[in-house]
Amino acid sequence: MTTPAKRRTDPERAKNRRNQVLEAAAVCFARSGFHGASMSEISKQAGMSAGHIYNYFDSKDAIILAFVERQVEYITGTLRDLGSREDPLQAMIDDAPRHIDEKLDPQPWHVPLEMYAEASRNPAIADKLRQHELASRSELLRLVRQGRERRGLAVDDFLLDGRVDTMIAYFQGLQLWRLHRLDMKREGLVEGFRVAMTALLLT
Repeated sequence: MTTPAKRRTDPERAKNRRNQVLEAAAVCFARSGFHGASMSEISKQAGMSAGHIYNYFDSKDAIILAFVERQVEYITGTLRDLGSREDPLQAMIDDAPRHIDEKLDPQPWHVPLEMYAEASRNPAIADKLRQHELASRSELLRLVRQGRERRGLAVDDFLLDGRVDTMIAYFQGLQLWRLHRLDMKREGLVEGFRVAMTALLLT
């Protein structure tokens, strides 16, 4: 008979196992691409049997969707943190070094590229990704609007829509450009980010 203590630890163990699979999949996707990486390759990288992986993910699509959820959790946390700051607009500018470092980290940026590539072919993944990204955009727009109102700046819908879309395109585009410019200088990017964000947010 399973004890209460045993039942309490099972969800944590399952979460750790899922994370183990996702970390392995990230490595395999970076090396072989989403379609090139097989479940057997992922299982070997994770150090578990393919059958064991299927206890947590029934397909590679499920793995990609889990990465989408991970990204959502990260963005939601970031936006929540910004909302708690005294001046969210200045916080976006001041956080430039951290944002740049995250985008230039050689491991994680492979996974978003695979997510977007698969979304271009798979309607289910495209719908889930679009749903989450539009929700995140809506929250970012709210924060920018609120921040500009506090500063007495214009809050015209047309202006804010364009500027928020430009910010998002900058973040996502940096990962693509990273493929072609491996020698980008962090300091220059941080300075460029600050200049661009200051113009978009505070003028």
